[in-house]
Amino acid sequence: MNEQEYDQRLRIETIEMQHLYGVFSHYNRYEPTPYAALDELCETYPFQKQDTVIDFGCGKGRLNFYLHDRFDCSVIGIEMNGQFYEDALRNMANYESRRKRRSGSLRFEQAYAEQYVIPDEANKFYFFNPFSSQIFMKVIDQILSSVERSSRSVDLILYYPTDEYREYLERHTVFEQVDEIRLRDLYEKNHDERFVIYRFDPNKLLQNGYEYSDEKNRG
Repeated sequence: MNEQEYDQRLRIETIEMQHLYGVFSHYNRYEPTPYAALDELCETYPFQKQDTVIDFGCGKGRLNFYLHDRFDCSVIGIEMNGQFYEDALRNMANYESRRKRRSGSLRFEQAYAEQYVIPDEANKFYFFNPFSSQIFMKVIDQILSSVERSSRSVDLILYYPTDEYREYLERHTVFEQVDEIRLRDLYEKNHDERFVIYRFDPNKLLQNGYEYSDEKNRG
């Protein structure tokens, strides 16, 4: 299916790319992840029904509806722009009106990502370069604070990852890269066309002989 056909099947509208203007210098334009890229990600990377996924800078909610429809997992979309948030709610009304009720929850929240308090059940976090590296660092701190409150393994899923995001994770955090998914037909032309998966596993830290708080202080 092409982009329009996928949107029609889910009863949503997410195709149009839009820019942010004015005071939002740390936030990037709205650009949904291509459906073809999501198909390739999900062929390799295991989403489970019991997952709770947070999409930062969710825009109109494409990833949210895609994962909820395909895996029946819980998905939370975080969006600071009021118009995109309203678009996501409108899409949700259309999506839910034509589909059977699922066990996985689906919701959107209008909030600045760096101020959003991570729920203790969230275990997967999606980023398509929604904001500056400064905001990204603050969001990672929020995720790690959540892990301190409720110890669990969590994954970061980065599409089209920036060098700044990756350098911060690898030099200053406890996250380790566990996978890289290169998109067929695109990666050879553009090496940014990939997903990179980072994981924090508290059991691995304990096996290596130190506590999470010790590792955090090293950053």
